[in-house]
Amino acid sequence: QVQLVESGGGMVQAGGSLRLSCAASGFIFSIPTMNWYRQPPGKQRELVASITSGGATNYAASVRGRFTISRVNSEPTVYLQMNSLRPEDTAVYYCNVPTTFHEYWGQGTQVFVSS
Repeated sequence: QVQLVESGGGMVQAGGSLRLSCAASGFIFSIPTMNWYRQPPGKQRELVASITSGGATNYAASVRGRFTISRVNSEPTVYLQMNSLRPEDTAVYYCNVPTTFHEYWGQGTQVFVSS
């Protein structure tokens, strides 16, 4: 019933920036928290950042200070501003919306950071 569509991925040189967007559509009663995950090639999926409906945020240690998560509750849409990108940030990035009975995932957007 809910679809998450990511956009904004691409290729960027180390030190550059990208802004990812994820828009939620379809019926959903409430979205208290929205998350960004990523999965580097050959590695496990990891939580990058999360944000509550009230704006409280959390970040993985590896991205803290470089990435900023934000949201617009009217859509709703979640964003991930990524600055000072490093080759280690190369991954498929997924937005995630947990609900009481199901976790929704976007299709993923590829981010490649060249050295």
